[in-house]
Amino acid sequence: MAGWRNWPGLKTACMIKRETWNRRPGSYECEVAYLISSLDHRQYDPAVFLRYNRQHWAIENKLHYVRDVSMGEDACRVRNGSAPQVLAGIRNAIIGLARREGWTNIAEALRHYLATLDKALRLIGIREN
Repeated sequence: MAGWRNWPGLKTACMIKRETWNRRPGSYECEVAYLISSLDHRQYDPAVFLRYNRQHWAIENKLHYVRDVSMGEDACRVRNGSAPQVLAGIRNAIIGLARREGWTNIAEALRHYLATLDKALRLIGIREN
């Protein structure tokens, strides 16, 4: 951990190597990721760090990917004042409402509510059932 000693609370830094072989011939992929933690590696089994890493990616795939890809957050040109935070809150609320209604595919939910505006307005409480 040379060079990292001044990072407050840092106890562990480790490398995670992911290797993937797809069904197509020659489709091998190797990805290296790094994990940093305030947990002491002498007190925890490596499986604990892998579990935390998987939990991180579950959040990434469930929320951030949906915001970035399905809702175009990265392409949004709004950059000034509190508008980016407000838009992020609106996106999170939309995702939360869709999940509460049982949607697991947010892109599909967005298409559904765009095509049925009355249902969308009822979902956010603007129209009565």
